[in-house]
Amino acid sequence: MSGVVVATAWAAAAINAAAGIWGAWRWWRVEPSAAFWVLLRAGQAATVVFAVVCGIAAIGGHTPDDGLFWLYVALPIAVAFVAEQLRILSAQSVLEARGLPDAQAVGRLDDAGQRSVVLAIVRREMGVMTAEALAVAFLLGRAALTSGGI
Repeated sequence: MSGVVVATAWAAAAINAAAGIWGAWRWWRVEPSAAFWVLLRAGQAATVVFAVVCGIAAIGGHTPDDGLFWLYVALPIAVAFVAEQLRILSAQSVLEARGLPDAQAVGRLDDAGQRSVVLAIVRREMGVMTAEALAVAFLLGRAALTSGGI
């Protein structure tokens, strides 16, 4: 069972790392990317699959040598959840920074102004989720390294 847990952890870490690296590159270039969001969601799904595999291993009586392993299983899901909440707040923070009371105020801007606001929101969301993907990749790598015995 240990081989399955380790392989799943590294696979999930790799997908999250790819999302993080791609997101960082596109964020830096100020270029939205549909591929980033696909990679990000794939990484999140892989993280959940990893947690399920670990749960199945635990139900089967397998235990890791290091109890810290369970923190590395649960923490990526918690980090993703918090990041999603911060992503949701991104739009409001951009609107407030530009002195816009709500989304309807964006509609009253000219086309260039609307594009500017939308790009700022998407970029902020990408920044938050890029940081999440990189943090989760690190935590999943730690999970793989501390999974001995499971």
